[in-house]
Amino acid sequence: MPYKHAHYFVGAVLLVIFGGFWASYFSVVSGPMPLAFHVHAVTSMTWLMLLIAQHVSIHQRANALHKQMGLASFILFPLLMLGFVMIINVTADRFVAQESEFIAYAGPKFGGALAIALVAYCTLFYLALKNRRNLKLHAGYMLATPMILFESPFGRLMDQYIPWLNVIRTEGPHEVMSSIAFSDLMMVALAMGLYSMDRKNGAPWLVASCFMALQALFVWFAYLVPGLDSAFAAYATIPDSATLVAGLAAGAAAGWFGWRAGGAPARPAAVPA
Repeated sequence: MPYKHAHYFVGAVLLVIFGGFWASYFSVVSGPMPLAFHVHAVTSMTWLMLLIAQHVSIHQRANALHKQMGLASFILFPLLMLGFVMIINVTADRFVAQESEFIAYAGPKFGGALAIALVAYCTLFYLALKNRRNLKLHAGYMLATPMILFESPFGRLMDQYIPWLNVIRTEGPHEVMSSIAFSDLMMVALAMGLYSMDRKNGAPWLVASCFMALQALFVWFAYLVPGLDSAFAAYATIPDSATLVAGLAAGAAAGWFGWRAGGAPARPAAVPA
């Protein structure tokens, strides 16, 4: 079975989430907080735990259990995308309200980065299902999804506890953008290392690297993008009901079309009489 120890990596990402969001979420989770934070937190961590369970089950030859949990992903994945859209919507509302100088600067950049992450997730999930009959490709595409999630909590973890690690640190409100970019580039380095170890089955790591590099470049240079603030403000005028349905639909479509693209297993050739 490929990636024998991958569940340790996924578990490490879970720990990074707890560490990165401890101060802003987990330590104050019982207080007043937008529903979007809870939905995003629960669906993201449940997705990672599902990956761990699927990985362990297939290595334990519990194929039936692995398939059952795979079917559960068709429900969980659209909810995961819903959580991303809910966070984008909250960010857009705060940006329009000019809640703070920081959100006025960072809001559109966060929104764009989240949109890239959403497209990356849908692409990787689609390709995982499309290639479900190729064990290495299927596992690679599924295990690449935590890489997309890594930048946000690790960027916070760096800022709070290990700021010296970020060698591209900048000053002012752009400092957070450098943390995101550096976290993305760390995962690009890991993904490209995995690709170099098995280029024949390395497509998942190339795809993930492209999205993470795009996200890093976007957050770093977004301040140069003309009309970004206006576009994000225009997005905020779209009813939440429309964007949330779109997020659910995108997640469901990735699963549906990925499954259909994977096709049915080949039938054995008939033995001549």
